[in-house]
Amino acid sequence: MIVPAYNAADTFGPCLQALLDQTMPKGAYEVIVVDDGSTDATAEIARGYDVRILSQPHQGPTKARNRGVAEANGVIVLFTDADCVPARDWIEQMVKPLADPEIVGVKGAYATQQRRIIPRFVQLEFEERYRLLSRYRYIDFVDTHAAAFRKAIICAVGGFDPAIPGPTAEDADLSYRISHGGYKMVFNPAAIVYHRHPVRWPDYLRVKFWRACWRMSAYCKHPGKMVRDSYTPQLLKAQVLLFYLTIGGVGAAVLWLQSLWFSLAALTSFFASTLPFVAGAWREDPPVATLSPLLLFSRAGAFAAGIPVGILLAVLSRGKRQRGYEAEKGSAEQPNRGQPAATTNLSDRTGQRDLECVSRLTARRVISPGERSDF
Repeated sequence: MIVPAYNAADTFGPCLQALLDQTMPKGAYEVIVVDDGSTDATAEIARGYDVRILSQPHQGPTKARNRGVAEANGVIVLFTDADCVPARDWIEQMVKPLADPEIVGVKGAYATQQRRIIPRFVQLEFEERYRLLSRYRYIDFVDTHAAAFRKAIICAVGGFDPAIPGPTAEDADLSYRISHGGYKMVFNPAAIVYHRHPVRWPDYLRVKFWRACWRMSAYCKHPGKMVRDSYTPQLLKAQVLLFYLTIGGVGAAVLWLQSLWFSLAALTSFFASTLPFVAGAWREDPPVATLSPLLLFSRAGAFAAGIPVGILLAVLSRGKRQRGYEAEKGSAEQPNRGQPAATTNLSDRTGQRDLECVSRLTARRVISPGERSDF
C-alpha cells in the first residue's frame, strides 16, 4: 500500500489511520509512505503510525510512486493519495477482482461527505464518469487515488513515466500503456475512498485547468485516447468544442457582427448538451442540478484554457527529452580517449530509474504499446 506525500500534514493523519483500520488482516499488507521532501509535519505525523517511511528530495508523485513500487515487498501494490480516507473494506474490495489471474489492475471510486454546493457538484461529475466506466467489462483508465496493480505489470511497462510533466497525468499514461499491452483492468465501485473535493468555485476551476493541461501530455503520447477512453464522457469533449465556438463567435463579431448569431447557436447547443447531466443530477441533488448548466459552462472554459497550455508544455517537454537523448547518444558514440564508452540507460528513458524490480520480476525487456508480455 503506497502513499506518496508532500506537505500533506493537514490531511495525512486520517488517511493513515484509515489504512491501518482495515477489514484486511494487518499482517497481510504493509503501508509505505514516500515522503517527497515535505517541509511541514508530514514525516512527523507518519512516524506516529505503524507504517514504513521512505524519504527522498522533492521530485514529484511520479518518482515517489516508482520508489514505493521498487521498495514494496508484495506482488500486488495499491495506491491512494494523502488527502483520501479509505473505507474500512477498501483494501479488501480493491484486491477482490485480482483473484482472477487475468486481471492486472483495479480502479476504485471517490465519495465525499461534504455538504457544500461545489463538492456535491464535483461528486456528481465523478458519478457520471462511474456510470460510463460501469458499461465496460474492462477499462483503460485507473487513477492513483484508488488503484491496485500487480507489481509485475507496473515493472513490465516501465513504471510511471517521470517525463510526464505535472502531477495528474502519469496514472493515465500508465493505464494507457497497460491497456495497449492487451492486459485487463476493471472498475470496482465498491472500493471507496472519501475525498475532500474543492469547496470554492475558483479552486474548482483551477483544478480543472491543470487537469486538462497535464492530461494533454498523456494524450500526446496516446492520441487515440483523445478520441475515446473508458473514463471521459464524449459530451464533455463536445462541450469544450462548443465553448471554443461560442467565444470564437463573440471575438469574430469585432470584424463581422453577424457572427454573434453563430455564437448564440453554439451557446444554445452547449446548454442543450447539459440536459442529460442535469436530469441525472436532479434525481440525486436538485439544488446542484439547478446550478449545473452554469457550472458545466465554467468547467468547459477551464478545460478550454488548459488544453492549449498543456499541448505547448507537452511539445516543449518532448523537445527537451529528445535533446537529452541526442546528447546521450553523442556521448556514447564519442567516448573520451582511454575511457570506456558511455552507455545509454534504458531505465532512464522509460521512467524506470527507481524501478530495480524490473530486472528482478521480469526477465525480459520492457514491453512496448501493442505488445503483450505474459508474466
